[in-house]
Amino acid sequence: MSRLQSMTGFARAARDHDAGSVAWEVKSVNGRSLEARFRLPAGFERIEQTARQRLQKRFSRGNVQASLTFTQSAALRRPVVDEDFLKEIAALAGRLQDQFGTGPATADGLLGLRGVLDFADPVADEEMRASLDEAILAAFDEALQGLEEARRDEGSALQAIMLDHVARIEALTDQVEADASRSPEAIRERLREQVARLLDATTGFDSDRLHAEAAILAAKADIREEIDRLRTHIASARALIAAGGPVGRKLDFLGQEFNRESNTLCSKSNAATVTAIGLELKAVVDQFREQVQNLE
Repeated sequence: MSRLQSMTGFARAARDHDAGSVAWEVKSVNGRSLEARFRLPAGFERIEQTARQRLQKRFSRGNVQASLTFTQSAALRRPVVDEDFLKEIAALAGRLQDQFGTGPATADGLLGLRGVLDFADPVADEEMRASLDEAILAAFDEALQGLEEARRDEGSALQAIMLDHVARIEALTDQVEADASRSPEAIRERLREQVARLLDATTGFDSDRLHAEAAILAAKADIREEIDRLRTHIASARALIAAGGPVGRKLDFLGQEFNRESNTLCSKSNAATVTAIGLELKAVVDQFREQVQNLE
């Protein structure tokens, strides 16, 4: 039996590179379709399209958030000073000191001003940049693999729960089919009593016509078709669950069909026992449909 896949999960993957260390965190929650949002450090927007394509190859549904962190290698951090800007700031500080008696400017104070000191891009070299991008995407593939496993692990738990629901739906369908109120003798006796009460309470009725109308009503109240359709849906649900993969939408449709048949069964019921079984069936179907919403 293949494994179903949930839409919720979390994974993390990290790698070291000469330019620094990279780490991905990916998490997903339920969604009607596949939506992906990326949080990337400045300068790494270039890898988003490739990463998005790789994600789309693995998943078909879910809201996925992917965050990348990059820590530069200390050995490659080279300070770069904007000397022209520094001279202008130092000159301004000197004038303020002369005119207003402010304290003298310090080197650390000047270098701490935005725009004076920066660090050179450690991956300005095209070869190193390409190597770093390769490491980032390899880490992303690892994170996606972990997310897929996490979603499958939860899917396995859901698989067992849903098979239990289907088994319960089948058991209730069996109960409806075997209910004593559906036997020809019980139906005939119920109709006989109803017709007798009508004839006793009223005058002017054609008894033959009344019996014919009662037979028509009995045919309309028959739930054989609903039972047969329930059994067909049960078989389809088991086949989809066994197939695994992204079958959430198909199972959601079956859940709607289960709900339709259980509603019809309750509305056509003319026996308290069948109605009680139908109401329990509706409750189990609701539980089945609720679990389906978690599946890819």
